[in-house]
Amino acid sequence: MKPEELTRALKESSLLQKKTLICPVRMFPLHREREQPIFSTRAHVFQIDPATKRNWIPASKHAVTVSFFYDANRHAYRILSVGGTKAIINSTVSPNMTFTKTSQKFGQWADSRANTVYGLGFATEQQLHQFAERFKEVKEAVRLAREKSQDKMELSTAALSIAAPQDLSDELQSPPVMCVNGPEDKLFRSQSADITLSSEKERIKKMLSEGSICEMNLEAELFTLQDSNAKLVAALHEANANVEQWKKQLAVYQEETDRLRDQVADLEAHGGQGPSDMLKDELTQSLEELENLLKAKDEEIRILQSKKSNFHELEQEREEAIHRLQELEMRNVELERRVQSTEQTLVSALEDRERAENEVQRVAQILDIKIFDLNDLRQSLVKLINK
Repeated sequence: MKPEELTRALKESSLLQKKTLICPVRMFPLHREREQPIFSTRAHVFQIDPATKRNWIPASKHAVTVSFFYDANRHAYRILSVGGTKAIINSTVSPNMTFTKTSQKFGQWADSRANTVYGLGFATEQQLHQFAERFKEVKEAVRLAREKSQDKMELSTAALSIAAPQDLSDELQSPPVMCVNGPEDKLFRSQSADITLSSEKERIKKMLSEGSICEMNLEAELFTLQDSNAKLVAALHEANANVEQWKKQLAVYQEETDRLRDQVADLEAHGGQGPSDMLKDELTQSLEELENLLKAKDEEIRILQSKKSNFHELEQEREEAIHRLQELEMRNVELERRVQSTEQTLVSALEDRERAENEVQRVAQILDIKIFDLNDLRQSLVKLINK
């Protein structure tokens, strides 16, 4: 390769590096417009302990925002949650994932790509149900999108297999390209191109990974700002409503003050006997009304005091009744005890009577046997005497 061509290639390579450095910064807004949030909730995030595979490790100190994102270009869904500057959850949903409810407020799913199991603890059972339903919908959408993409790939593969013989014949008919500078120049160019492409690919991958982290941070900040904005809007509406109410009350107070000032000004301006008499009559009437009200209140107080005395009497009667009831209960216990002892005595007496009756029957049977024996003996003696 000539020195001029080598210099030109190096310049083009450096220009390509500068373009690739600028590209991710321009790509973030497009990517953020392409991937949109479809559902958000708040939960405590946990990850399975990789050593024991049994214990849960808290990934967040408090409840954080957990969101479903949809990528319209790739027809992909992912679950994202950011705590501070680190992505706590970055799980792409696949058809073989399953969200399992392990308790009333806790659920989990396994991500084979991240080689971990995520757990979410919700504040209410309703939030867990909503997340589980959305997870099921997203998984079904991913399955349908994958089936459609597989159908398209099969169609494109069939089309390429049909067009392959024609392309092969065109390649066989096209004349071979001759190397101008010899085999060494061709080998050098191919090796330099491969090295440049591999280095560029590594840089692009690194910048894309950094860009995705920056994008997740921006999305988390966006959700935080949206929540703050919603709270501020609600507070602003409440403040506006309170301000309107205060304005109405202030207008009423101002009208009342203006009316009183006008009355005072009229009284001061006219003077004379008429208005003062009118004011005196109004004051007298107000005083009478207050006196009547005071009398009514005194009457109510007297009635309440009489009720209070009656209440004391009723309280004493209640205490006496309680005392008598206690005495009656004690007597009732004593009577129950006596009845139990009497019942026991009666049962023992009945048993003794039954035993006596049995003994009498036994004696009667013995006497019957003896009488029968005596009767036989008498008959025998009569026979002997007759002989």
